[in-house]
Amino acid sequence: MEILTITVPDVNGSIRANASDQATRPVVIAVPKELALGEQRVAIVPEVVQKLTKSGYEIRIEHDAGTGAFYPDDLFIAAGAKIVSGTANLMDGARIVLRVQPPTTADIEHLAKGTIVIGFMHAANNLDTIARMRDRRITAFALELIPRITRAQSMDALSSQATAGGYVAAILGADNCPKFLPMLTTAAGTIRPATVLILGAGVAGLMAIATAKRLGALVEAYDVRRAAGEQVRSLGAKFLELEINAEGQGGYARELTAEEKEKEQQMVSAAVARADIVITTAAIPGRKAPVLITKQTVLTMRPGAVIIDMAAESGGNCELTQAGRTVCVQGVTIIGPQNLPARIPFHSSQMYAKNLQSFLALLVDKNGALITEFTDEILVASLLVHAGEVRHGPTRDLLNGGKS
Repeated sequence: MEILTITVPDVNGSIRANASDQATRPVVIAVPKELALGEQRVAIVPEVVQKLTKSGYEIRIEHDAGTGAFYPDDLFIAAGAKIVSGTANLMDGARIVLRVQPPTTADIEHLAKGTIVIGFMHAANNLDTIARMRDRRITAFALELIPRITRAQSMDALSSQATAGGYVAAILGADNCPKFLPMLTTAAGTIRPATVLILGAGVAGLMAIATAKRLGALVEAYDVRRAAGEQVRSLGAKFLELEINAEGQGGYARELTAEEKEKEQQMVSAAVARADIVITTAAIPGRKAPVLITKQTVLTMRPGAVIIDMAAESGGNCELTQAGRTVCVQGVTIIGPQNLPARIPFHSSQMYAKNLQSFLALLVDKNGALITEFTDEILVASLLVHAGEVRHGPTRDLLNGGKS
């Protein structure tokens, strides 16, 4: 039986050989071109390729995989990667596949038994894909399942991509607002700054706050988690206070009670009505996004106001949001963007690739060989499918028709 191993640098940067004196060959990492509609990101960048090849990996990248993110093939070649045309050639002998978007069922047919696939999986929306990986005995790690613990921060792709999304949302709001964002003193008089309201002060919301502040707007923010208030104020924004503490497990917000929702709605509606730009980011993992802005509230907004609904893909925080579309209701523009990080693919890909680099370090033992038993808490939490079984409980329940 052939044993596939890799070599990794020791603390001094030199190459440490595996303990076995058998002939070895590098573990092959394959990076396909993302084909999902509108997806411009790539799962690896030349800087990370260079580091992984020095650690003993062989990196194969599909031809033009990085073009959409402005990483042409020649940069990958210079970093030590091999450019391959055709899915069959790319996947031949690959032990690890790095992706941004989930594989399709057609993609899975090219994978050998035991191949490790790492990326966003969005299991609830891709049950056929999960079932096929299970049946073909593929090992899949879902980056969205990585626990939000200190040790996993460098691997937290949800946060890195939310940072990109929050930035783009603020720019998108400014681009669609008919007003200047900063205060201006001109010969024609003083122009008051625009007011930007951010609903949800997680990673995306905080980045949106910081970006809107840099553009000179007056910024207000609200989050059901009281702990978010300190972070909001540190960025120079006003935190809207409501005597509700809805902080849940893992740093996410819990669902509000009916009474809490009514109080929240009253305060949020008043803030929305006076805002020029509203950016909503509120989401509950695995569930439909909560409605924060009703149709009645939209009708109280000033003509020219803009809503950027970052939760559009999970149902929307605004009752009138349509995912992937821009609608106008009595002069109010409501934008339901999809995949915002893909709009700045250069840096989104860079951050994502570094997340993957950190995650890959968990998959090798002290001798540099790929591990076969996933006992690390981060690996256990993010392991979606392995050895013909769906290891993630909620996904397994969905596949079983809701039965455990």
